[in-house]
Amino acid sequence: MAHYQRAGWFTKNVFNRTVAALTRLGVSVAGSRVLEVPGRKSGEPRRTPVNLMTFEGQRYLVAPRGHTQWVRNLRVSKSGRLLVGRRGEEFSAVELSDDEKPELLRAYLKKWKWEVGQFFGGVGPDAPQEELRRIAPDHPVFRIS
Repeated sequence: MAHYQRAGWFTKNVFNRTVAALTRLGVSVAGSRVLEVPGRKSGEPRRTPVNLMTFEGQRYLVAPRGHTQWVRNLRVSKSGRLLVGRRGEEFSAVELSDDEKPELLRAYLKKWKWEVGQFFGGVGPDAPQEELRRIAPDHPVFRIS
């Protein structure tokens, strides 16, 4: 079964809504964006706040809570939009293999552990490479362009 951690009440009802509202107003909180991806069954646009990470000149979306609905939708559509305020940017996405993820997960945790560390089972940015490889299957990562 694919790893998935449901958001708690505070995350879902306070934190995510606050970040999404600020991002919709044009205020990016620590790199936040609102991800818009068509639903894989309905085709209707689905929106969720995400952290856009730049690493070695490339941009990535990391799923800290695992194989979420936005991950499943993005796997099907392979494209979406990133929104900040009224600005929208179309992108295409390629999911990375587990072997490509460890250094990206380290960089992601260095920047956002304060926000998402609870979803990584105690693994932090200073973890040994083998620990990052162990958790890689639980956290989908997409390179976007």
